[in-house]
Amino acid sequence: MKYHPQPTAGVARPWAFPAPERGALPNGLTVLRCHRPGQQVVAVEIFLDAPLDAEPEGLDGVATIMSRALSEGTDKRSAEEFAAELERCGATLDAHADHPGVRVSLEVPVSRLTKALGLIAEALRAPAFSESEIERLVGNRLDEIPHEQANPARKAAKQLSKELFPATARMSRPRQGTEETVARIDAAAVRAFYDAHVRPSTATLVIVGDLTGVDVDALLAETVGDWSGNTAEPRPVPPITADDRGRVVVVDRPGAVQTQLLIGRIGADRHDSVWPAQVLGTYCLGGTLTSRLDRVLREEKGYTYGVRAFAQVLRSTGPGSPSGRTGAAMLAISGSVDTESTGPALDDLWKVLRTLAAEGLTDAERETAVQNLVGVAPLKFETAASVAGTLADQVEQHLPDDYQAQLYARLAETGTVEATAAVVNAFPVDRLVTVLVGDASQIAEPVRALGIGEVSVVSG
Repeated sequence: MKYHPQPTAGVARPWAFPAPERGALPNGLTVLRCHRPGQQVVAVEIFLDAPLDAEPEGLDGVATIMSRALSEGTDKRSAEEFAAELERCGATLDAHADHPGVRVSLEVPVSRLTKALGLIAEALRAPAFSESEIERLVGNRLDEIPHEQANPARKAAKQLSKELFPATARMSRPRQGTEETVARIDAAAVRAFYDAHVRPSTATLVIVGDLTGVDVDALLAETVGDWSGNTAEPRPVPPITADDRGRVVVVDRPGAVQTQLLIGRIGADRHDSVWPAQVLGTYCLGGTLTSRLDRVLREEKGYTYGVRAFAQVLRSTGPGSPSGRTGAAMLAISGSVDTESTGPALDDLWKVLRTLAAEGLTDAERETAVQNLVGVAPLKFETAASVAGTLADQVEQHLPDDYQAQLYARLAETGTVEATAAVVNAFPVDRLVTVLVGDASQIAEPVRALGIGEVSVVSG
């Protein structure tokens, strides 16, 4: 039998996060382009400066309805015709609203890019916002809310936001609105929100993929280049304030066999110099299956299938903002345990945090985290969509174009002591708001006995 020679490893090639080329169209639209050879499916992300803070009082959810309505017909095509044209292009289109603004995402084969981008330009320039389509979208959203209410994780997130932020702050309320506010939304309200906030001068388009042979300048000029709109003065952004006094809130679900845990507070965003160390320390605490929380709560005690610690940026503004730089991230620990284990699991979780503060991380934990975070980056950003999404994140958070590349360099340079200090400051045992969605009659008293904060019970 003849054996083929064993393959040998190739020479490792240096990798860095792709650097985009920045420009602008005559209509004021900012453009970031990134040529990625071999990526025949092009990804386009468009960020619209239409934040949730800008929603009119009593109309929470109008940004969500507007974002969904962008693909529901234009002045030239009905909703069905628009969908059919997208399908002929082999394209996928999505849009959603969040605290920073509205994001429109497109993926399409490069051979159909011109047609698909023309459709997006048409939707941005002249959306129909017909009464019948808006009524349908409002109805769909109202149908979604009861399902979200039945989801323990969604209920915990909603309660945590309500606990952390003042009632007057938009962040204290559900991103996509409540039954009461969504029911008030009509086509006129959607049109008014669009007219007030959607314009090329405050928007950014990111395009990533194999652009070989594509005249990007001409393509943009004949599609989104025809989009026009008035300029706008920068809007003052309200500061983010939060109440992170240590306490426990039990959202009662009688008969629940599991308890959903969500423990959080507000901390530094990506503009803060501590962010890389915070990312590294948080990963060591609960970023993967081998992190401390899982080692104790999952492997040793068997309380859960997994507990995760993470930081999610809520909103950031740059140093040039008229209201100054304001920003914050949600720092949280999330998971679920069976009802009987709720008290013991929280007790052990707090012991993990106290031990971390007393003894710090180990060099081995830090090294594993760096390898996992930095080492997988070439795989994480293999697709055009992942690169485009990250570049759009940087845009909406007012970060420089080379931020992601610099972040990986800083992660690799961050030491064990620095990462320890960051994660201990991020999760102080006496400044955490704990939300438990479960059977209050079974879990409230065991949790009170732990002494981790005043316990209150609210209806589910």
